[in-house]
Amino acid sequence: MRILVIDGQGGQLGGQLIKALQTQMEGIHISAVGTNATATATMLKAGANQAATGENPVIVACRKADVIIGPIGIVIADAMFGEITPQMAVAVGQSDAVRILLPVNKCDNLVAGVAESNMSAIIEDVLTKVKDILAHPICK
Repeated sequence: MRILVIDGQGGQLGGQLIKALQTQMEGIHISAVGTNATATATMLKAGANQAATGENPVIVACRKADVIIGPIGIVIADAMFGEITPQMAVAVGQSDAVRILLPVNKCDNLVAGVAESNMSAIIEDVLTKVKDILAHPICK
């Protein structure tokens, strides 16, 4: 399974996700794309198998991923303080991959109907969803 983690700003969320995925699952390949070099470096240090930075790597990686994981802002143009370009948001949204979007209520994008959870609880839910996808691939 090819998992793509996309993150921006400092990459802390992406780094936590990658560490959790690498320690709890076998047979996965994790690519990380940061919207900036700091985010990319953080995710690479966390254990991503490969990493790149910027708009074009997001576009290319979205074509190859089975699962895309990141904060909900990755599907909203100009989100994350402008780090998500319209082309990035379109690439994520049009990908054939399963998207697991984390309900991060920041940067002018608030998700209604979702209780505030700490990041550990959100990451645990991501792991549960990825394990379920591995066990029962989603039909397209």
